Amino acid sequence: MDTLSYKTVSANKNTVNKEWVVLDAEGQSLGRLSSIAAKFIRGKYKTDFTPHVDCGDNVVIINAEKINLTGKKWDAKEYIRHTGYPGGQRSLTASELFGKDPIRLIEKSVKGMLPKNKLGSALFKNLKVYVGSEHDHEAQKPKTINLNELV
Repeated sequence: MDTLSYKTVSANKNTVNKEWVVLDAEGQSLGRLSSIAAKFIRGKYKTDFTPHVDCGDNVVIINAEKINLTGKKWDAKEYIRHTGYPGGQRSLTASELFGKDPIRLIEKSVKGMLPKNKLGSALFKNLKVYVGSEHDHEAQKPKTINLNELV
């Protein structure tokens, strides 16, 4: 038996094949879109996935203003932050956060699905979210992914 044919290949920064992917948020629910985007950013759809390496794709999300939340989440879901001072806890509902900046709603959702370490911070930089259908990454020739066909 040839033992070299069973060698496990681990990807590294130099051997990773990074691509650009466009996801359309129109009519999609926030959680489903975010989990799919996080999988693409992490590289889980690739055969040479390595957990400790940035082997994922760069993800562009368009039409951020057309995202959906199901049920009563627009009013019940709260985003809490703290100013750092005593009694400084502040909160916004999903509709208030969406009204201020629809991009932040998607970014917070995707960031919560990435690792909470240095790798997660580096992976988060591979996400670009835009309001409207225009984006600045046409030069990278991104692939458009139909979210309804993915499982």
